[in-house]
Amino acid sequence: MVLKTIRTVADRWQHGKGEYGHIFEPYVGDECIALDLETTSLDPESADILSIGAVKVRGKKVVTSERLDIKLQKPETLTAESIKIHKIRGIDLHGGEALGDALVELLNFIGNRPIMGYYIDFDIAVLNRHIRPRYGFSLPNKVIELSHLYQQKVQRANPELQPDLHFEKIAEKLSVPIMGRHTAVGDAITTALMYVRTMQGNIPL
Repeated sequence: MVLKTIRTVADRWQHGKGEYGHIFEPYVGDECIALDLETTSLDPESADILSIGAVKVRGKKVVTSERLDIKLQKPETLTAESIKIHKIRGIDLHGGEALGDALVELLNFIGNRPIMGYYIDFDIAVLNRHIRPRYGFSLPNKVIELSHLYQQKVQRANPELQPDLHFEKIAEKLSVPIMGRHTAVGDAITTALMYVRTMQGNIPL
């Protein structure tokens, strides 16, 4: 955490007046961005991005009309083994965008809003591995982890309870429909719905 803070301060000093300087400004508002990636592996040091899904949450509303659903060009690291993880085939990526273009879209969509997701640190690590060499900075946005937020809300009501933090189990407990599991935009929307439900008040134990 200390290292990240130092790096963000250095990035802000170097890029704060540049093209993406606005993302280093403190966010004021009630929006966040639910984000999900589909990748070639579960190793953030080597995973390539296959698709990006993001949707805006405004207050207690998931704004599905304001979302990103980007498929990328097929990377060389897409193998039969990786397809078992995400079920995305090479043919499914036909006509996909170049990674650089997709990152520009994503940075413009997120701005300086908080980024929320399920095990979001993985997605942030993968994105930063591609963003930093191109732009010279890592994402400085506040990050909200859905599973931590859900666990805190459950244990605030019952400190002895250890909730099941699997994606499907959280959705089931919150009575949230799963929208296109293992698609980036589907998982982003589902995560956004779970976040809104968790923030609304008491949740089922």
